[in-house]
Amino acid sequence: MPAILNLPWTLLADKTEDYAWFPEAASTFAADNDWLYGFISLVCIIFFIPIAIALFYFAVRYRKPKGAKAESNASHNTPLELAWSIGPSFFLVGMFILGAKAYLNHRSVPDGARDIAVVANSWNWQIDYGGGTIHPELHIVLNEPTKLSMRSSDVIHSLFIPAFRAKKDIVPGRYNYMWFQPTVASQKVSDEKLAAAKKRMEDLGESWDWDELDFTPDGYTYYDLYCTEYCGKNHSEMQSVVVVHETEEDLNAWIKKYSQRGEGEDADKYGEKLYTRRGCSGCHSINGDKRVGPSFKEVFGNSRPLTSGETVIADENYIRESILYPKAKVSAGYQPVMPSYKGQLSEDDLYSLVEYLKTVSDYTPTDVATGDQDGSDEQTPAEGQEATVTVPE
Repeated sequence: MPAILNLPWTLLADKTEDYAWFPEAASTFAADNDWLYGFISLVCIIFFIPIAIALFYFAVRYRKPKGAKAESNASHNTPLELAWSIGPSFFLVGMFILGAKAYLNHRSVPDGARDIAVVANSWNWQIDYGGGTIHPELHIVLNEPTKLSMRSSDVIHSLFIPAFRAKKDIVPGRYNYMWFQPTVASQKVSDEKLAAAKKRMEDLGESWDWDELDFTPDGYTYYDLYCTEYCGKNHSEMQSVVVVHETEEDLNAWIKKYSQRGEGEDADKYGEKLYTRRGCSGCHSINGDKRVGPSFKEVFGNSRPLTSGETVIADENYIRESILYPKAKVSAGYQPVMPSYKGQLSEDDLYSLVEYLKTVSDYTPTDVATGDQDGSDEQTPAEGQEATVTVPE
C-alpha cells in the first residue's frame, strides 16, 4: 500500500475519531476498506479541484455581454482529448479491480469459520449459540473467522457492524450470510464499576442505559450492531452489540451463563431477563404504553377482546399459546405481526415469562377464575385445559 495514500486518512481518522469520521477499525476488513475509500476519495479530489478551477476560469474568461452574438471558434486537439478520455479510465479500472477484490474477500468464507445463526424480527435480533441459548447480543472470539447465517421472519432487514466494515441484507424466504474476523478484543470493566452501574440503574428504576454506560450488563465494552434497512415503526430501535472475547473459554463461560435459569434464581427474575433478552420489550411495554403489541401491564389475568370478536381470559395457557402460536388469538386493535417462538423457548423459559407477567400485570388472583367482577359473561379456559402452567422439574 503506497504510504502517500495511506498517511492522510490514518492521521485524520485518529484525530477525528470522536467526530465519527470513521468508527474504530476492529476487523481484517477495516484496514483494506478504509484504504480503498481513501484512495477513491483522493482520486476524486485530484480531478475535482482542477475541473472546478477550469469551470470558473472559463466562465469568467469567455463571458460575453448580454445580447452579444456568439462566436464560432471550435477547435480540435487530439492529444488533449485522448489524454482526458484515456487517462481517467486507468483510475476507473483500478478502482474496479480493487473493489472487486474487496467484494470477493467479503463473500469468500474461510474454512473452519465459526457458524452462528441469526434471526431478524421486527424489531429485535436473535443470535443462536446452540443448545437452546439465544441472546440478542453477538459474542465472538478474537482473531477467529466468524460466519453469520442469517434469515428474516418477516420483512427485509440489514445487519451492519460499523467497526467491522461489514454489512449484509437479510431477505425473508431465504438464507444469507456474511463473515468477518475481529482483531480488537472487548475490554472488561472492573467489578466495582459494574456493580456501581447496576446499583444506579436499580435505584433509578430504569433499564440499562447503553449509550451512557458504554458497556454491557456483563461488564464488556462493545461494538454497535444496527439494522440499516427501514423495516417499520421501530426500525431505529433495532440495535444490538458485538462483544469480542479474548479466549474461547471466556466465550463458553458467557454462553453457559445464559444457557438456562441459574440455580436458585426466581422464575419471575429470569423471566424479566428473557423479556429484555428475547426482544419482548421492543413491542410490549410494562407501563401501559401502547406499542406494536399490547402492554404486559394489561395482560395477565384480565379479559382480552380478540379480532375474531371473542373474549378470553389471559391466563397461563393463553400466554403460552400466544408465545408459541401468536396468530391463533390476536388481540383486538393489533396486527398479527408477532413471530412464533416455537422451538426457541424451553418449558422453563415459558414458565418464567408467565411468572414475570404476573408481577407486572394489573390483576387480582381471582380474576382468572371468576372473570370481571361486574358480572359480565367472560369466557374461561376451554374444557379440558388446565388454568395453570406446570413448574418444570
